[in-house]
Amino acid sequence: MSADNKSYKKSSFGPAFFFLSKRRREALANYYEFCRLMDDIADEPDVPSPQRELDHWEKEILRLYEGAPQTDLGRRLEQDIRFFSIPSDRFLFLIEGMRADVEGKQYATEAELEWYLYRVAVVVGAATLDILGVQGPRAEELALLEGQAVQLTNIVRDVHDDARLGRVYIPQDVLQRFSLTRQDVLQNRKPQDLARALAYLAQRAEALYERAFARMKDFPRLKMLPCRVMGYVYAANLAKIKKTGFVFSRTVKLTKGEKLARIAYALLKTFF
Repeated sequence: MSADNKSYKKSSFGPAFFFLSKRRREALANYYEFCRLMDDIADEPDVPSPQRELDHWEKEILRLYEGAPQTDLGRRLEQDIRFFSIPSDRFLFLIEGMRADVEGKQYATEAELEWYLYRVAVVVGAATLDILGVQGPRAEELALLEGQAVQLTNIVRDVHDDARLGRVYIPQDVLQRFSLTRQDVLQNRKPQDLARALAYLAQRAEALYERAFARMKDFPRLKMLPCRVMGYVYAANLAKIKKTGFVFSRTVKLTKGEKLARIAYALLKTFF
């Protein structure tokens, strides 16, 4: 699934947005509301027809780019896309990624998985940078690096939760490398081999975080605060999972105190 796109107002990520203008905060809240809605459509069992709901929102996104949205959220987003020059793919690609979840799409190779990472995470980072006023090739590279790192962290963290939904995001070539099958993951039959596969994905994510933090130095520090906070929090979550040796049955998450410590560190790095 996509990164945890709760409204910043209701999450502990709030301090990362405090220093932004009210207009940027509102636009980010609207976009994350859209992301959360798409995530819920794909994940929640009580949605009667997820594909129909995704069809509805795809049409609404096309309408708002034509200046004729029909929903309250669509009308708010229409103002944001004009003000911040947000491309339509920030919405349409995310919907495409949610369709892949609903359809139970499987990934044969790491390259195929990157197709999914782009749609459910990289475009979210790119839209965030659009709203922060950071655009261009270097911004796209930053969104790619951090988005892939965050989503790989989610895949590692949520491997057992996803399995309970019948979903395996580890690509087939990685499974084979570590003597695993899809059924092994779904039934948690070979935890040590699974741990080695998760460690491999975590190593990829760690390298991406390192490159993302280096790329952030190219942009104004204050505009990078939300990106830095997200990166530090998710990287710390990955480090906490790593301490288990990647053998765990319950989802490993940061405590509120641990998360706040990483946010404080990001603030320190930004201003000092």
